[in-house]
Amino acid sequence: MQSRYSGGRDGLICSWDLGVNLQHGPDTSLENPRAPSDAGSKVSGAPSSNRRQMQAHTHWVNDILLTHDNSALVSASSDLTVKLWRPNAHDNMLPQTIGLHSDYVKCVKAPSHQSDWVASGGLDRKIYMWDLNGGGQKLKIEVDQEERTEKGSVYALAVGGGILASGGPESIVRVWDPRSGKRITKFVGHTDNIRDVLINATGDMIMTASSDQTVKVWSVAAGRCVHTLTMHNDSVWSLYSDHPQLSVFYSGDRSGLVAKTDVRGSLEMDDGICLAALQEHDGVSKVVASGGYIWTATSSSSLNRWLDVDTEGTVSTPEYQHHHRASSATSRYKTSPSNTRRNPSISSGMPKKQIHHSANLRLSSTAVFPTQFSHDADTSTSYSTVSGRKPSEGVVDADNGVITPAHSLPDECIEGQNGLIKHIMLNDRRRVLTLDTAGEVVMWDLLKCIPLQSFGKRHLEDVAPEVNTFESVANWCTVDTRTGRLACVLDENSCFDGEMYADELKLDENIDFKDDQRLNYGKWVLRYLFSNLIDEEIRRDELYRRSLKDNTDSQIRRKAPTSIQIPPTPLAGWDSASTLLSDSATTPRALNGGHHPPMTPGLSIGVMTPGSQAQQGALADSHLSPPLEEDNELDKRLSRSSQPSMSTDRTGDYFGSGHNASQSFPSAEGGAKGTPNNTDHSEDSSNQGSVPSADGEKDNPVKESTSLFGKKFRMPSFNTKKLSRITSAETRPAAVDEKSEDSDESSKQDMRANALEESFFGCIQRLQNDYAHQLQQHPGQEILSGITPSLPNETPVLKPPLYTTVIVQEDRPDSGGVADIYRGTVGSVGADADTLERVAPNWLAELLLRVSGFLHDSASSYALMQRQNQIPLKDPVKVSFVLNPWGDLLPSIATADGPGQPSNARLNANRMLRVRKVCGYVAERLEPQPEKPDPNALKPEDYLEIYCHDQIVPPTMTLATLRAYVWKNAGDVLLYYKNNGRKKILGELSPEEVAERRRREAEELSKATVQLIAATSPEAAQ
Repeated sequence: MQSRYSGGRDGLICSWDLGVNLQHGPDTSLENPRAPSDAGSKVSGAPSSNRRQMQAHTHWVNDILLTHDNSALVSASSDLTVKLWRPNAHDNMLPQTIGLHSDYVKCVKAPSHQSDWVASGGLDRKIYMWDLNGGGQKLKIEVDQEERTEKGSVYALAVGGGILASGGPESIVRVWDPRSGKRITKFVGHTDNIRDVLINATGDMIMTASSDQTVKVWSVAAGRCVHTLTMHNDSVWSLYSDHPQLSVFYSGDRSGLVAKTDVRGSLEMDDGICLAALQEHDGVSKVVASGGYIWTATSSSSLNRWLDVDTEGTVSTPEYQHHHRASSATSRYKTSPSNTRRNPSISSGMPKKQIHHSANLRLSSTAVFPTQFSHDADTSTSYSTVSGRKPSEGVVDADNGVITPAHSLPDECIEGQNGLIKHIMLNDRRRVLTLDTAGEVVMWDLLKCIPLQSFGKRHLEDVAPEVNTFESVANWCTVDTRTGRLACVLDENSCFDGEMYADELKLDENIDFKDDQRLNYGKWVLRYLFSNLIDEEIRRDELYRRSLKDNTDSQIRRKAPTSIQIPPTPLAGWDSASTLLSDSATTPRALNGGHHPPMTPGLSIGVMTPGSQAQQGALADSHLSPPLEEDNELDKRLSRSSQPSMSTDRTGDYFGSGHNASQSFPSAEGGAKGTPNNTDHSEDSSNQGSVPSADGEKDNPVKESTSLFGKKFRMPSFNTKKLSRITSAETRPAAVDEKSEDSDESSKQDMRANALEESFFGCIQRLQNDYAHQLQQHPGQEILSGITPSLPNETPVLKPPLYTTVIVQEDRPDSGGVADIYRGTVGSVGADADTLERVAPNWLAELLLRVSGFLHDSASSYALMQRQNQIPLKDPVKVSFVLNPWGDLLPSIATADGPGQPSNARLNANRMLRVRKVCGYVAERLEPQPEKPDPNALKPEDYLEIYCHDQIVPPTMTLATLRAYVWKNAGDVLLYYKNNGRKKILGELSPEEVAERRRREAEELSKATVQLIAATSPEAAQ
């Protein structure tokens, strides 16, 4: 079963099982191309089926090719990349990026099917050669290296015969040496964009298709155009030929016509035959022929398979032309010796296939056949007329002499899905209306990633007013439908700008929100797009903390001594002065005649204070009773024996308090006294919590990770050198040398840390560093997790479909665009945790994991503290407004900016502030608030009203919405507050009182004006 590959605007590359045998083509008789048996009346082979597909790109796939003996597929895309995919490989490896342009990549070509390199051209005016074996860029050609031009983009490319040819909007064909990158020559002759290029096997002929409706043939040796073919009446978009000398080629134009030209056996190209093979409904962007079939690709999402036309049969002649043709180039062509040899039907004696004259095209204006005759002076029978031909005019009555393509319906159609072509973002920034190629309008939820409602086949502009709302929300995402699917792009600088109030949600479950709590769109949707990643990181964090604690405990046990040395027991009597002054650690035994057998270790408390057999025998043989007056000396001896030893030998201090977590931090009092005991404790805790040596790390991967982290990040809050300084004066190191060394080391650590800080894994390592410090100070305590993702009261539960695609992109300023660094789905982000830790940004980790650190408090314990704000800090957008009383019925709340300054009622607040908060602000200024508010009292929005443009503003409306849909002007928003009568407000005036006050103010103003005039001009005053 043979296969074909296709790429589309959705970024997909599909592999198809054709269902036909290309070695034995179908019967392509064209005796009556309009008969029911022709043109798709029945499928000549089994239907094609999709074998496999791969999401290779995030933008349009502009060109694909097979090379490496058909084992490697190379694709060029508008996402700036050239990618290599090996569809038959056993490792199922994803497409790998082998090249990167700085603008859309329009074409990719290889010199042969066995080639190990490809050439790509794009809108960046560059041609690159890429190594398919991982060698990267082999060569770069600047198309406009000699003359700078704005139209140097590369739209068409061909490699073969030891040369490389390119064309584009300049209408110039440039020929290059692919080995050196130097230009060989250039051809000028086209008058519009060059859309496709072919090179023959020997490299001495180049064929180009252009939007000027011509196909030109260029001779490399002669350096000029040798043929101009005009069989098309529209822009020629595509060329295809598998003939080494391009003697048989196919051409497709913008009107959908595909022509097949055969010049084999002809002395001149004009003597060849050209047939209108098929008629598509849209412009043909790609045409491929093989095994008696033709495949076409257009702007639609479907692929069509057509029956090929046989150019080896004779062409029928209309009756009215018989007397004009004594001889024709076609008859000479069809009876040529070469034609007879290559036509199996002639050599076997089978009858020739008849080609209907209505499918015949005139190659050029100088072509001999078909001649231009018409039996009707008012009807033109020439296909190559001056006026353009519309696609609908292609199939008409053949008796009128109009060209009719051999096939108007495909043999098989591989149906594609209806892609999205247009969208409208609604005002709430949560919903989007889309229009697909079938004309259906659908409304989508950007947070849930699902369609909400279908409105059928309607105009998008008619549906939008029906579902839109009057609200203003900051633009937090970019919506794109260029790939035929709905893509929502989140950028760090803007994805946290959009918010909504929690009380506006309609949730299935009851969640307690705070008053006027706002939910951030970006934080909310990212939390559940990466929910599986969060679960995976929590699982890994738990395993890491458990492993770290187990390794630390085993390290402490490995340091345990194999034996304990006990001070010698004195053999002298109780009344001996040496005995009383000794530091024996044994328990004194009364020698009053009682007999004690030797202690057996493990059977009594004697194992806790073991002694030698000689010591036990000496004690057993003594039967002297101590005098009663020696009891005081015994009490003193017991008191002294319970004190810690002054010995500096630390090897036997395994059960010492240095291993007690509660004494890891020496107290200030102990440190000031400087007792040996306190000194030992601080040194022990420092030694146990220090970073293990290199030898100790070889068998412990967890400790190795911790050590690496310590090298990458400098944590001043947990610097062990600071802890060691809280010791006695004898162990305090010199500060001058240490400071200078720390300064150099810190600068190096900062440089190394900056690179790691920007990645997702940098956040994980910083967290693991905190765990190491926590264990260092509290070896016996459980390690608290520092991962605290947001709870449902901050981000209510969303369940986006698991197949929703998730892409992480990186800005490439050097290439002028973005590049994909990760591609997965909502369901696969957990399994791709390793990749995301390496490529995802650090701010995403801070947002998702809400990483917390550990802060040491005064009680020598660790408290969880948030390291930083999860959402990147950004100054909020504010709205300025002026607040005045309505009709002066209420007192003014304007305040003076300073002593002697006039009152100012101009305020500003966050754009998401609700009008009810403005009411609360007014209420606080009008009346003093009681110390103990009455829970049953009216809220400010219940008795105060806010007006704008003589319109009452709802208390739940935000300032941003008010400015956009009520104020509708630039400058400060002018607002008025008024009492609705539900509560009496102190200082409120009635309308009559206001009128009286205004009258008095007017009289006072009039008197002041008269006095001013009198002062300036006494005569005018009289």
